[in-house]
Amino acid sequence: MKISYNWLNKYLPETIEPQKLSEILTSVGLEVEALEPYENFKGGLKGLVTGEVLSCEQHPNADKLKITKVDINKGEPLQIVCGAPNVAAGQKVIVAPVGTTIFPLNGEAVTMKVAKIRGVESFGMICAEDEIGLSNNHEGILILPAETENGTPVEKLFDVYADWIYEIGLTPNRMDAMSHIGVAKDVCAWLSYHNHTIVTAKLPFSNNTENISGNSEFTVTIENTDACKRYSGVAIKNVKVAPSPAWLQNYLKAIGQRPINNIVDITNFILHETGQPLHAFDAHALSSKKIVIKNLPEGTLFKTLDEVERKLGSGDLMICNDNEPVCIAGVFGGIGSSVTEKTQSIFLESAWFSPTSIRATSLKHGLRTEAAIRFEKGVDISGTVRALLRAIELIKEVAGGEVSGKLIDVYPVVAEKKIVVLKYDYLKKLSGKVYSPESVKNILTALEFDILEENNSFIKLAIPLSKADISLPADIVEEIIRIDGLNNIEIPSTITITPSINENSLKENLKEKLAQLFAGLGFNEIITNSIANSKNYSEEKLNTAVRLLNNLSADLDIMRPSMLETGLEVLSYNVNRKNTNLRFFELGKVYKHNENGYLETEKLCFWITGRKQTPGWKNQNAEADFFTAKGITAALLENINIRNVSFGEPEAVAEGTIQTIQKNKTKLGSILLAANPLLQKFGIKQPVIFAELDVEGLAAEAIKQQVLYKEIPPFPVVERDLAFVTGKNVVYGSVASLLERMKVKYLESFKLFDIYEGEKLGADKKSFAINFRFINAEKTLTDAEVELAMKAITEKLAKEFDAEIRH
Repeated sequence: MKISYNWLNKYLPETIEPQKLSEILTSVGLEVEALEPYENFKGGLKGLVTGEVLSCEQHPNADKLKITKVDINKGEPLQIVCGAPNVAAGQKVIVAPVGTTIFPLNGEAVTMKVAKIRGVESFGMICAEDEIGLSNNHEGILILPAETENGTPVEKLFDVYADWIYEIGLTPNRMDAMSHIGVAKDVCAWLSYHNHTIVTAKLPFSNNTENISGNSEFTVTIENTDACKRYSGVAIKNVKVAPSPAWLQNYLKAIGQRPINNIVDITNFILHETGQPLHAFDAHALSSKKIVIKNLPEGTLFKTLDEVERKLGSGDLMICNDNEPVCIAGVFGGIGSSVTEKTQSIFLESAWFSPTSIRATSLKHGLRTEAAIRFEKGVDISGTVRALLRAIELIKEVAGGEVSGKLIDVYPVVAEKKIVVLKYDYLKKLSGKVYSPESVKNILTALEFDILEENNSFIKLAIPLSKADISLPADIVEEIIRIDGLNNIEIPSTITITPSINENSLKENLKEKLAQLFAGLGFNEIITNSIANSKNYSEEKLNTAVRLLNNLSADLDIMRPSMLETGLEVLSYNVNRKNTNLRFFELGKVYKHNENGYLETEKLCFWITGRKQTPGWKNQNAEADFFTAKGITAALLENINIRNVSFGEPEAVAEGTIQTIQKNKTKLGSILLAANPLLQKFGIKQPVIFAELDVEGLAAEAIKQQVLYKEIPPFPVVERDLAFVTGKNVVYGSVASLLERMKVKYLESFKLFDIYEGEKLGADKKSFAINFRFINAEKTLTDAEVELAMKAITEKLAKEFDAEIRH
């Protein structure tokens, strides 16, 4: 938010230096992010003077140059070489003597020096308008009225305006400070408290309604009293629409506002002065003279000031000329009722609209106007008439006109001030400082709180209607602290802390351990947006997706139902920049809804693409594949004490080929080999393997497993290899599951080390080779014991899978 120093000083009881005022503003919570000088003419036209062209002769060495003599009333006339086609003797002109710096509208600043142009010395410059920042005109030099005195400083001829502009980082809850008067009130409260004297802002309001009487030809009806709780208006006739006076234009330009005409400029001026938005209608366009505030049917067409035809929603509050829409209430006016140079009579609106209604409409139509921003934060409902009276005075001053009939004020239910009780011990507890009741009273009185009751233990307050954000004792504490100053609260030498108890420490520790394991395996952690683009997801996922009602961007409209797609966006970004060997992991949440409501689930996911490892002379240039992901998954689970998981049969799904990960029939997650159509959607031309694990499931399974420590057996391990032939449709997962269930005596572990298919076995056959490790913790195993175990294994494999042992 921009605040003008000159404008702000109109309401302060004393002039404060710009830097000191900046410190006060920051102290009261209006953080000044920048303080910049402003000039309507850069450089302020300093050093430029008027002069008279005494003679004008052709340059001997250039057809388009003239040699002039110019009197600037300082000694001898200046010899100046000029290339302007319209220069002539007898003209009064603007001169930049040697040493003067000029600031062109386009280009860098230039300091005048003695120059030799085509062999002739020149001691300055006769200026065109664009060369000194007056306008874009460069048709020739600027010719002044004949009566202009020579040597007059040019800054006296033009309305030179200089100011300081504060860029304030306003927090969203401070609607009361979104105006120059609102800021002035905070400054006055600070001065009152710190200077121990009561000062108040110099307010420009008048309650004079003597000439606002009689019957108005307009009537106002509020149909939606929830969205519009107060509507004030007045008709003004015989106005003359024209450019605004210089003072008004200067104030608006200084804070970045573009002047339009005197009527519209006054509404903008009052918005930035008081925080109350106003809207001016051309009264001729309101032919029925019946102002109706209501909602129109869904799909009603309405052309706004920017000449865009918009489809209205049933929730959009409209200002209507009887049944004809003329303005989107509190957001944007209509093209048919706007004030133009032909306007002679206006109807001026000052109202209170529901923040919820305005925000919904503003976001829906993408119209983030100054008025909408203020209405959606909650304007002061008690200030509509006050702002209207201020506007009437200014319109009379700059546009003429007279009020036609009485001021209309439709206010069905008068707003009541909120009541808050602040206990002094709570103030001490929250602020860390002891405030005397008198100090509290002084601060709150300066901030316009009404004190209803007080004693040594509490103070009961009525909250100003301008402070819509205040409803709790903590809010009052904040008001006291910011006027006193955060720097005035001492930092204690000792701090007492009660240790917190984390009831969910197992899960958090597990997530931290998994993240460390991933990092150790060469993965990089990514964090993707929980709000995603629905275009990236299949119809099946979108059926249960959580859609946003008021999305800020067309590309971010749902809560992600899966992390696969958001990770593929990151992979695509990297792969398209030649970073092709990638390992990413992410801990995040996915969202969906069903008949029982909304569901939020935490997932641990990883993505692999490219080579398994950096190629070198000792390793193969192998690509990561499905089995790479399975190995990583098994290793991760084993590290968190989840062993002997099983992998289900591969299945074809829309996204590719998927395999579930289970522990005792409980699904822990899945591994997916992404399908080419999905990868092409993201512009990826290399295989991607994606794994998803359920964090809650992992935590529940990990807590079941006890960590047991035992001495390493001193006896040797006995190994046996077994190769057997089965049908081609048998998968290793089924074999491994069988071996786990057998619980073979002395069997420590087993591992698949070869799979073979070929003509020698037959078209429908497959060979598995498994290494078995046996150990007895109490003695050395005998061959007979091992052979007995191996016999049990072979017999079981033969029975279950019709396996034939290969010799």
